[in-house]
Amino acid sequence: MTQSSQARLVQGKATPRGRFPHVVRAGDFLFVSGTSSRRPDNTFIGASSDAFGTTTVDIRQQTRAVIENIRDILQAEGADLANVVEITTFLVNMNDFGGYNETYAEYFDEGGPTRTTVAVHQLPHPLLVIEIKAIAYAPQVKAG
Repeated sequence: MTQSSQARLVQGKATPRGRFPHVVRAGDFLFVSGTSSRRPDNTFIGASSDAFGTTTVDIRQQTRAVIENIRDILQAEGADLANVVEITTFLVNMNDFGGYNETYAEYFDEGGPTRTTVAVHQLPHPLLVIEIKAIAYAPQVKAG
């Protein structure tokens, strides 16, 4: 990291599954790493399995949890979802696009961030069906 950028892990969020931060501030921009619905205890919002191992995943619950996790990360840097200028979403199955899109619209509209949504083969855990990364513009408050 250079002097003009700061990396940060956010307390109360799931520990990254690799050596990377939740967010990096570079000047007035915040770059949020790919975020999932994983809780700090490594369980997943919107995913469950029964005694036979049959899994159920709810794209709406996972999308909501991902966006709320991004909101928490941004708030730790003095920003919020209104500061987001770009979102990239990774879906394991494009059949989930409708539910994802419906839930996304609870948070953003055409005046919100630009967005790209792509299908990926898989994410780091089989109970994850969505991951989102974000860029926010949040001017630093100058001391003085």
